[in-house]
Amino acid sequence: MTSLPPGIILLAGALVLPWLPRNAQATGALVLPALGLVQLLFLSEGTFPAIELAGLSLLPVRVDRLSLVFGYIFHIAAFIAALYALHVRDTTQHVAAMLYVGSAVGAVFAGDLITLFIYWEVTALASVFLIFASRTEQAYRAGIRYLVVQVGSGVLLLSGILIHYHHSGSLSFDQLIDPGGSLGEANPGVWLIFVAFGIKCAFPFLHNWLQDAYPKASVTGAVFLSAFTTKLAVYALARAFPGTEVLIGIGVVMTLFPIFFAVIENDLRKVLCYSLNNQLGFMVVGIGIGTELALNGAVAHAFVHILYKALLFMSMGAVLYRTGTIRASDLGGLYRSMPWTTAFCIVGAMSISAFPLFSGFVAKSLTLSAVIEGHYVLTFIGLLIASAGVMEHSGIKIPYFAFFGHDSGIRCREAPFHMCLAMGLAAILCIGIGWFPEPLYAILPYPVVYQPYADFGHSLTQLQLLLFAALAFAVLLRSGLYPPERTTINLDTDWWYRRLTPRLLCFGTKHVVLARDILAEATRFTGRSLMRAVLRHYGTEGTLARTWPTGSMVFWVAVLLAASLILYYV
Repeated sequence: MTSLPPGIILLAGALVLPWLPRNAQATGALVLPALGLVQLLFLSEGTFPAIELAGLSLLPVRVDRLSLVFGYIFHIAAFIAALYALHVRDTTQHVAAMLYVGSAVGAVFAGDLITLFIYWEVTALASVFLIFASRTEQAYRAGIRYLVVQVGSGVLLLSGILIHYHHSGSLSFDQLIDPGGSLGEANPGVWLIFVAFGIKCAFPFLHNWLQDAYPKASVTGAVFLSAFTTKLAVYALARAFPGTEVLIGIGVVMTLFPIFFAVIENDLRKVLCYSLNNQLGFMVVGIGIGTELALNGAVAHAFVHILYKALLFMSMGAVLYRTGTIRASDLGGLYRSMPWTTAFCIVGAMSISAFPLFSGFVAKSLTLSAVIEGHYVLTFIGLLIASAGVMEHSGIKIPYFAFFGHDSGIRCREAPFHMCLAMGLAAILCIGIGWFPEPLYAILPYPVVYQPYADFGHSLTQLQLLLFAALAFAVLLRSGLYPPERTTINLDTDWWYRRLTPRLLCFGTKHVVLARDILAEATRFTGRSLMRAVLRHYGTEGTLARTWPTGSMVFWVAVLLAASLILYYV
């Protein structure tokens, strides 16, 4: 099995799933990531043989510590998500999910840019079916918008690869700018590749596909989506652009801007999407700093984020599955009906808030320590504000409005056993990594000598920050200053293509039609005037239609002949 390229088990298995009985497809989808993980555990570092294709030397598989850590967590997340989806009897969802996971795994082991591009596009095409699986008009429209953005990212990536190859003659998927170099000194191809990665990583102003599409996905599809697309982009940035300082500023903005939108958002799965943007910002900052500690922090954060974000999406998916709604204004009091889901959601909330003894703390501490070591003062302040913000909108808002708050009167059954089992497995990992981070540190790209709990002051500072955020939430809520939950659709920068562009097109079309009508009327008026002039001369009563005397005709012929002779001789 070790001779097989990573991801091939998932991809080949996805093609076999449709031939299985419908009741066995979910079990098959559960077995595939388990087999793939076993393969990775026995895979040694190094490269597979290169392939010569059309005069190009391609390296489809490159195994190192960076790719292995993403390979491990992708398989773990796929197993947990498949366990969560064990009740699904939809061939399309199972096949799309396994193709999606397999292509994401293949991408993180790609050694050349062409192989990366192929897997990049397969992830886009496969994942969109997890959005379409909701089978609603909103999901279809969101899926089309998602597909346009993702394919656009692929087009930019391919264009960048071709230009970069023209300039450098290399297709190797390694660091694309020199260590300590500036992105401004790179060739245009590298810029296009950077933007393509930025779209998939949901950079500011390129992020709205995430909040638009993920909440429209199926209950189980959103769990798969939360784990792979954006983390694949984080991996690509860590591989190609470590130490690119512009990423520090981008990352800080990513951590801050979602706070406002998450606070006013009523759809709790959309709140999770904004917090996903927030957490990606921490990873991008770590990649931008580029030191070994910072890169370890970014990778560790991606690892644990996949787990606790999947746990939060699973808990909200269970609420949606049992109640039929995910709007905060319609929920509340569910801790009575869904106590296990409530407990698992709180574990996810504590983890994403980076409470000590939870997984988020041991990963985020690496990045914050790298920021302090690099003396990035403004960056550190921004990340502290963002940490308080994520505590508010994911650590408190999600569990409070879903399970506590006002009693909505909804009484339902607890989530199915297999859903609770999947959430329990993710929760155990979140707590286990928080208590014993050494196994995670051991698989990071660079050697780690770090004790997150050795400095009690750091733990105390984090606790004070989080407790202050909780106090602020309570004060705002009790004083009535906290934004009320309303059944509205909030738009941010997607307003320009969901509202402004259609209105401009409507305005332009209306004026084009008006101009066409004016032009048509002018043409008709000119035509009528011309016809009247013609009829005035050539009509039955026109000048040229009259009978002329023969003598007059002879006279004018003589005049014309005389004029011709004079002109000829002159």
